[in-house]
Amino acid sequence: MTGGTAPERSYRTKRAGAWTATFLCLLLVSGCAITSSTQTGSEASRGSSSTTAGDVFDAGTLQDPSEPDPDAGTTTAAPETLQIPSIDVESGFETLGLGAGGRLDAPADYDLAGWYANGVVPGEVGPAIIAGHVDSRTAPGVFVRLDELGPGDDVVLTMTDGARLTFEVTGAVRSAKTAFPTADVYSNVPTPDLRLVTCTGAFDASSGHYVDNLVVFATLSD
Repeated sequence: MTGGTAPERSYRTKRAGAWTATFLCLLLVSGCAITSSTQTGSEASRGSSSTTAGDVFDAGTLQDPSEPDPDAGTTTAAPETLQIPSIDVESGFETLGLGAGGRLDAPADYDLAGWYANGVVPGEVGPAIIAGHVDSRTAPGVFVRLDELGPGDDVVLTMTDGARLTFEVTGAVRSAKTAFPTADVYSNVPTPDLRLVTCTGAFDASSGHYVDNLVVFATLSD
């Protein structure tokens, strides 16, 4: 998700321009002013499948996943497929670990979601972390439409043991990367939850990164 090539700049310049126009329109309609570092995301990018790459994951530099709760369940199952019907996501999974500085690694494939395998297993009590790219140098990524999710939307995981878990979206937070809501995202909760994480906001060509993160919150509904 880093910059540096002409195709990336071309794709992301168009994407950032569309987002800016949408955001300005929302401000004019609602009469709102930005007074907080966290708010729901709004982007306007669309497109086809992306390609495999291994760039640094923007969000990873601001995430600090906790070690799993030693009192959590002991299932050996893992997530196998991810479906989000309302935004046409159907993906397999990579397993993610921690990289340099204890930060979350990125999925290597822009078309695949990644699960933080040293954290909570989806369906167990606590926040299971799933991350995905919003785009690559040349095309949209698996979470390009994540900002469209709203309360009540379903996120469906099929596990390696055959279990099918349906989570219901409860909300979303957009945060500047300099103010990532670590406690809200990674702190223990008393229910089986999901956190879907991607990048959002304007693309900073000088750094090769998006300036914000988008986190969607969901809780197990069956």
